[in-house]
Amino acid sequence: MHWLLGRTQTDEFIDIINNNKPKVIDMVKELYTTFNPSQFLEGVRYYFNENDITNKQVYVYDENGNKVLDADATSEASKIPSGFHKILVDQKVGYLAGEPLSFGSKSDDKKALELIEELIGEEFEDTLPELILNASNKGKEWLHVYVDEDGEFQHTIIPAEEFIPIYDTKHKDKLLAGIRFYKVSENTIKLELWTPDDVTYYEMINGEIFIDVTEDVNPAPHFYQGNEGVSWGDVPFIEFKNNEFGVSDLIFYKKQIDGYDNLVSTTQDTLEDIQALIYVLKGYEGENLQEFKTMLKRYRAIKVEAEEGSGVDTLSGDVPVEAYKTQRDTYITDIYSFGQGVNPSPDIIGDAPSGVALQNLYSLLDIKASMLERKFTKALRKFMWFIAEYAQLSKKGDFNYRDITFTFNKMILVNESEIVDMAQKSQNVISQTTILENHPWVKDVALEQRRLKDEQDAYSDRLGGLEDDEVGNEP
Repeated sequence: MHWLLGRTQTDEFIDIINNNKPKVIDMVKELYTTFNPSQFLEGVRYYFNENDITNKQVYVYDENGNKVLDADATSEASKIPSGFHKILVDQKVGYLAGEPLSFGSKSDDKKALELIEELIGEEFEDTLPELILNASNKGKEWLHVYVDEDGEFQHTIIPAEEFIPIYDTKHKDKLLAGIRFYKVSENTIKLELWTPDDVTYYEMINGEIFIDVTEDVNPAPHFYQGNEGVSWGDVPFIEFKNNEFGVSDLIFYKKQIDGYDNLVSTTQDTLEDIQALIYVLKGYEGENLQEFKTMLKRYRAIKVEAEEGSGVDTLSGDVPVEAYKTQRDTYITDIYSFGQGVNPSPDIIGDAPSGVALQNLYSLLDIKASMLERKFTKALRKFMWFIAEYAQLSKKGDFNYRDITFTFNKMILVNESEIVDMAQKSQNVISQTTILENHPWVKDVALEQRRLKDEQDAYSDRLGGLEDDEVGNEP
């Protein structure tokens, strides 16, 4: 790895590009202008209940038979978005990160674990759930590692819609470079080209791209150690993928959510329409079809020609309730099935489901979560590489990043009475430590063992005191 900045393979590569068209600055502009961030935002929209139904429009046919937008109906139409996507994503986040991630060591290197705790500590406990949530919504999210002005190791989340990865064409998972960008004003975009050795700053003003002259050093090293520029030797951005395809969870059940939203919203429209009667005025002929529609919409009355005399009748509509319930329930079942989630309905969970029933209930969620867990484990190992490099450079410690293990402490509903009963029956069959590790009320085994010992010691002291009293009272 090139810690000190100097002539690198990346510099030579950039020189080759600079001597041929297009230049690097032109490549940066082209990559930015062709990048489509909207692919990451659909899941985010649905998470915040901005479903497609909120853009619902109603069309009617005019008197010439042409399909036209009904402005009045569109403004009044019910647009009721459902929150299924948020429920499914939150289930996944809670299942995987409801308890903090556990770091371990294959060689039982306690010093390494203490160093990791010192460098990222509780902050990463908050970062991980956010990474899971964002990756589930977008398909992927990025973690940027850096060293701050005080020389401390830091990390921050970079939204997938603000980072353009540049991969090796032969090795698709190898990151050669990346472009981070963000808007600073309506007409100005800041862009940063990160390579394994340095970062070059650009800015785009009114569609034209320039080297950012506000940066004192450009290109700049990744960070400084004293007055010495230092390079990671790798692009300091880590991809956290949701699954093998890097796509949002939403893609697998979006049509079912849209169908449910449309069903509920359309039914609501129907209910509102039948709250008032339609009056049929016999003997009063309307002039044309447009007048007929206006009368029906605004006054809920229509004029018709009667063969004999005139009068007033009323009409009302009915809602096919059973058909609605059947279709609604089908959508709900499909959404939880295709979304690989847990339907929280009491009709599904029941009052006191057995352990086997709960395992079956969580089976699809566990499959989905395991796909993310596998991809995140790979990303976390890369994260450990950066931590190990920093620890060695800063002389804070030295450890093998491949020695570190990661355990997602998954949270699942359990039948506590069954587990407690099994624990009691396991006395003198398995160790007390194993029983404590699997008891639903025990969170810290070592703490519980100390409490048990303290209680036993206190009991022994009281028992000894009683025996002394009995001896002293003998005649």
